[in-house]
Amino acid sequence: MLETFSIPLESLNIFSIFPMLITIVGGLLILVVDMCLKNANKQLYTMLTILFLGLSLGYITFFSINGERAFFDLIAIDGFSLLGQMIILVSAILFVPLTLSYNRFHEFAYPEYYALFLFMCAGFQFMVSSDHLIVIFLGLETASLALYTLIAIHNRATAFEAAIKYFTMGSLSAGCFAFGSMLFYAASGHLDLEGIRNVLEAHDYEPFYLVLSGVVFFIASIGFKASLVPFHTWTPDVYEGSNSFLAGFMSIAPKIAALVVAIRIFSIFVEIIWVHSVLYLLIVITMTLPNLVALVQKDVKRMLAYSSISHAGFAFSAVLIGGMQAYSALFLYWILFLFTNLGIFAMLWIS
Repeated sequence: MLETFSIPLESLNIFSIFPMLITIVGGLLILVVDMCLKNANKQLYTMLTILFLGLSLGYITFFSINGERAFFDLIAIDGFSLLGQMIILVSAILFVPLTLSYNRFHEFAYPEYYALFLFMCAGFQFMVSSDHLIVIFLGLETASLALYTLIAIHNRATAFEAAIKYFTMGSLSAGCFAFGSMLFYAASGHLDLEGIRNVLEAHDYEPFYLVLSGVVFFIASIGFKASLVPFHTWTPDVYEGSNSFLAGFMSIAPKIAALVVAIRIFSIFVEIIWVHSVLYLLIVITMTLPNLVALVQKDVKRMLAYSSISHAGFAFSAVLIGGMQAYSALFLYWILFLFTNLGIFAMLWIS
């Protein structure tokens, strides 16, 4: 006789993923509006995008309960999740109005552009809201696939080149993340980071070769998303090939998502001497080399790209240091970086 299973509603707690659902529903609604109103003005899509981003931000601000786990323990509602989502949504709300400027790029007339933008934001929200490697991977891929398309829609020769480079490097990054997840599952039997931590600490991080290989794969994957040297080579080309609106947003949202994931993952391993030394070396190089390369750039967006790489190195140092004071400093640093980049790219956009 087959055994039946019942899923208690309390373990589901669908309200925990409401912020992501709001942005996803917003993207779907924009597509529906386009089918119903064929000649709608782009201002309508911009306003709908801002509306749903604002609703998602409002839900996080007023209704999220810190310290809970939900959706079968796949969603972590903690300070990292809430602050990460707030930075992503605030940056989106501040950058989207730039599409209303007199720059009449053809992509802003497409409703699909705004729908993909909302899907991308939802992917980043899932990334920062979970400590389960499968959910992080799904959020990473959702956001990345939407972002590749947004870059290519710009329909310039440099945009196609940038999208192809980003897609190629992003596929390699996704593969590294999947391989790292597989190795940690083989070493611990868990895919949630808390379970991985408990098992590896109990066994003194053995088998060592699996832990070593897994950490190397994760350093490569997260290093790509955070633009750490030497995984930064895609960044100047993608910034140059994108419009200033998207380049400015890319300097904020993907990197804070990568930093939150890095905090969750590397807090398990940062006490291991060789992991600490490798991260230390990468951070020092990332803070130094891009600033020197930026001095000889003739394109403004390429110069800003190298500047953002350097800033990622400074922010990543908080991951290396660890502790709540370092993490608080990271979020404060990135909030200030958000408004600084908004001003820089907005001036570049309207000039």
